[in-house]
Amino acid sequence: MSQHFRPLIAALCGATVLVLSGCGDTGPTGATCPQGSALTYQNFGKTFMDTYCTRCHSTVLSGAARQDAPEDQNFNTPEGIRAHLKDIDAWTASGPDRTNTEMPPNGTMPTTDERKKLGEWLACGAP
Repeated sequence: MSQHFRPLIAALCGATVLVLSGCGDTGPTGATCPQGSALTYQNFGKTFMDTYCTRCHSTVLSGAARQDAPEDQNFNTPEGIRAHLKDIDAWTASGPDRTNTEMPPNGTMPTTDERKKLGEWLACGAP
């Protein structure tokens, strides 16, 4: 291989690794619960979950209707949500450290503002 092409090949390989490393990347958002947060299950969480999550993550769904959602992850009750706060944050919410957009995988998507509110609500313990 010519010495002239080695830097180009190295640069292309490096760029490919950077692009691919961003795919499917999830993790904690760093969202915090601000003092006086007014978000509750009744005024935010239920609507968010019903709009974006329970089409797959619900106790009333089984088999193919769950679209591969794990059977133990059901978000149609406050208790079901609270059992998976960290997972929901890592796959769906937004905060100062990152915005996770892996979920939902299809259909209507939450806005970044809705994802930020989700991160705040989860950080507050999903009251």
